[in-house]
Formats: sequence, structure tokens, C-alpha cells
Amino acid sequence: MERESMEFDVLIVGGGPAGLSAACRVMQMAEKSGEELSVCLVEKGSEIGAHIIAGTVFEPTALNELFPDWKDRGAPLHTPVTRDDIFVLRNESTATRVPQAFVPKSMHNDGNYIISLGNLCRWLAEQAEELGVEVYPGFPAAETIIEDGQVKGIITGDMGVARDGAEKDSYMPGMELRAKYTLFTEGSRGHLGKALIRDFKLDEGKDPQHYGLGIKELWDIDPAKHEPGLVVHTTGWPLKETGSTGGSFLYHLENGQVYVGLIADLSYSNPHMSPFEEFQRLKLHPEITRHLEGGKRVSYGARALSKGGYNSLPKMSFAGGLLLGCDAGTLNSSKIKGSHTAMKSGILGAEAVFEALKDGKAGEEITSFENRFKGSWLYKELFAERNFSPAMHRFGNVIGGGIAFLEQNILRRSLPFTFHDTVPDHATLKPAASARKIEYPKPDNKLTFDRLTSVFVSNTNHEEDQPVHLKLKDPAIPIQENLPKYDEPAQRYCPAGVYEVVEKDDGSGKRFQINAQNCVHCKTCDIKDPAQNIEWVTPEGGGGPNYPNM
Repeated sequence: MERESMEFDVLIVGGGPAGLSAACRVMQMAEKSGEELSVCLVEKGSEIGAHIIAGTVFEPTALNELFPDWKDRGAPLHTPVTRDDIFVLRNESTATRVPQAFVPKSMHNDGNYIISLGNLCRWLAEQAEELGVEVYPGFPAAETIIEDGQVKGIITGDMGVARDGAEKDSYMPGMELRAKYTLFTEGSRGHLGKALIRDFKLDEGKDPQHYGLGIKELWDIDPAKHEPGLVVHTTGWPLKETGSTGGSFLYHLENGQVYVGLIADLSYSNPHMSPFEEFQRLKLHPEITRHLEGGKRVSYGARALSKGGYNSLPKMSFAGGLLLGCDAGTLNSSKIKGSHTAMKSGILGAEAVFEALKDGKAGEEITSFENRFKGSWLYKELFAERNFSPAMHRFGNVIGGGIAFLEQNILRRSLPFTFHDTVPDHATLKPAASARKIEYPKPDNKLTFDRLTSVFVSNTNHEEDQPVHLKLKDPAIPIQENLPKYDEPAQRYCPAGVYEVVEKDDGSGKRFQINAQNCVHCKTCDIKDPAQNIEWVTPEGGGGPNYPNM
């Protein structure tokens, strides 16, 4: 069956804040100058917002630029931040509040909002469609079309393929979507973005990208405890017990709900550590329990975030396209915010692409993008916080936080030198035999839960009879290498119970089992596997989580 092909001026891969902002901006510019442009955006989730998960305390800087009248247009920003509390959790029962005078400036949230990023993306998609963008959810970009060294578009995933590769009655081949320029905005550790960085050598001379795993729940809480606009961040326990870095968040949004979550840096070294279990443990701390007790969990999700910052930013332009937002790694980790930076990178990308099209270009590298980026507040913001992530990784949260305070509150500029973190996250694990074992408590099903119950409330679903989208380059490695050396860490770092080590049916030893239908598309396995043996590829369109209000 031959592939159908469609042609566009601009093709955008991914319906997150960067992609949707790019779609809106390019159409605004076309409208303003009276140009006719065809713009298409594809998204692998079943709807826009289905796979979107973030903290989210939202800084409206980029939204103000994109739609100055966003309030009149009904953007879903309903809960301004009213108070910021930061605690150092000393152990499982005690906490010390950090005085406001010692909080780095980047952690102050005046003028920001507690929002659902998924709902903001749904709203942005409505604005994009009103401007004339063709938005296609349920269409994963499976491959990049590269011809004569130029990106020419993408091929969407085939539908109706059985697990053994046979074509089912429902088989439909993917479509070729071709464009003069393709913008890749797939989010952190994008499947195609990763290949583009490798093939076009976009990360030459850069520090390796670093990642955190964000795990988050949405709760309905006791109305008497609800304080709309309250922002709580913590650092220290439980992660510090294994020498790991990261921190937690708890945000009171509208309608009697709170977000609670943990970000565990994927540079951790103890292979017995489970970010999922650390998050469950966190909720037993009195400082967190007091908000949640008597409440009910509504939803669960997890996603990797790119937190290497400025030092890890790849070159973002190549022949035929741009790499934008978290696909490139524009998150500002000192603010714990990546939505406004992703949106701004999308806006800058759209402006650069529009100028190139206006000049009659198609497929040549948009070399002007770098200057446009360097002249923006986005560049200044990322450059100013370039020491934050490497200092946290190298010196831990206390000294790293002290360096951030020195730069932001006292010097009011960054130090005249740059810290680097050149060890990739997959290379940091110690052998299991030399690392401290951890006994995690059993779930109580009130505050703490197991993985499978959690995946159930993420509304995750995949067509079961389809090829496994988690590919092993060498099927022997999990049992022959990772199990003896690291006690196969995939069974603990995956927040969705995808990976298990089980006894073979005939009792002749162990086998590695992949429960791909549980996958919440967080990308942790693609990042943390010590042998870099697991490759995440796109499953059939519409599969994965369906996050409400996350």
C-alpha cells in the first residue's frame, strides 16, 4: 500500500507549549503581512493535552507576548500565586522553613499562576485552529524524512500492525507529511529530536544533557485545608538518604485541588533507588501529609524533564528545521519552570521560519535563528542560571543552593566562570553490591499506592496487539549485564511497572519482561539504562496516558 503524501509550508511535531506557540505565532505573522501559509501540527496523544504533564507554576511572560489579550480570550489561568513556602525536610518527621531572605530570587513566584499546562495547551490549540492551523492529534511522528542532507518532513506511524509485525485487517500505512520547514517540539528526550542531535552533530562541544524524572499526582483535598495560590517546595529528605538530588512541590490550584510531586535527578548513583517509591514515601512526611490527609487521589503521571540548561543546549538549527522547547532543553531549572521558556523558543522559531519563507527559502538552514535566540530574554535567562544544575549535581542541594543564592541575591549576576557536569546520567550508577539497599514501606492505599494502581488513574491505554515500542538493541543485556551488576535498575526507575525480572516458565532462570501497555511515555528508560540498550520509539497513535487537568 503506497503512502499518501501531504505538503505544507511549516510542519510542527508535538502539541506542547513550544509547538503550539510556534503555530500561533507563524500564523499571526502571516495574517499581519497578508501571506497565505499552510501550517500543520501533529501530536501523538489522543487529544491535545493528553500527554502534557508539568508542575505547574506558570510565568506568563511569553503568553503576554503571544496573546496580550489572553484574559479576554479566556486562557485558563485562574489561580495567582499568593504565598511561597520552602522547607528543608531534615528526616521523615522534621522540617525547617527557609526564611524568605535566604530564598534565591528565581524561586519567588509573584505574578505567576498555578495552572494545568494540559488545559493551557488545549486552549492554545483552539487559538491555533482559529488562526488556520491544521491540528492532528493521534498522529505520532515515527520517522524523519531526510533527503540530500535536509529534513523534508516526517512519516506518521503505521496503524493496525500486529505484535509480530503482520498487517491486521485495520492496517493503514503512515502518511508522509512534507514541509519547507519542520519544527521539532516533542518535549524532553524527543524520539526524533534525539536522532537529529546525533545525525546532525548538534551537541558537539556541549555538556551532555541532564534529566530529572518528575512524578506527579492530582488530589481533591479537604476544603478546610485548601488555600488557593499556596506554593510549597521542599528539598532534603527522602532523596538525601541515597545521596540523590531533586526536590518536591505541592501547589494549591482552584476547585479544592492540589498538585503534589517529586523531581528526582536522573544523575542518581544508587541502583536500588526507586523515584516512584521515594515519591510515595515523601507523602508520609507530616509537612505533606497535612495537606493530603482526608483527600482523594484523582490522577497520576510521570515525565522526564531536560534540566542541563544552557551548558547542554544543542545547536537548534539544521537544514530543513529547528529543534525547540524541551526537545532542545530550554527549561530553566533554577526556576523549576520550562513552560514560558518553551513558549518563547517556539515564538522565536516561528519568527525565524516566517522570515526564511518570506525570503523564498525552503530547506536551507535558518542560520539567523541563533542571533535571534541570542538577542532574546530567553538566552539571557538561561545564560544567567548556567551554573545552577551543575552546582547542584556536583555539590548537592545545600551548597548548590548557596551558590544560586550568592549569584541571584547578592552578586545579582552569575559568577565569572562556568561549572560543568560532563558525566551523562546513564553513567552514574554504582554496582548494586556496593550501594546501600533500601526497604520501602508497603502502600497504605490512602496516601501511598503501588505502580499499577497509579497507572490505572493515569488513564493509560495501548492497543495490546501492536509491536512493543520499547526496543532492546541487545535482548541479552538486561539479564547478562544489568542484572548481575546493577540488579537491573529498570524495574525500579520506571514509574509505571513496565519492566520486570521474572522466573522463566520452565524454571531455568530469569527473563526480562516488558509490559509496554503500562508505559506513560516518560522516557526515563531511554535516558537512564546504564547500557543505553533501551530505545523508546512511538507506539500506535492515541496510545499512552490521557491526563485530565495535569
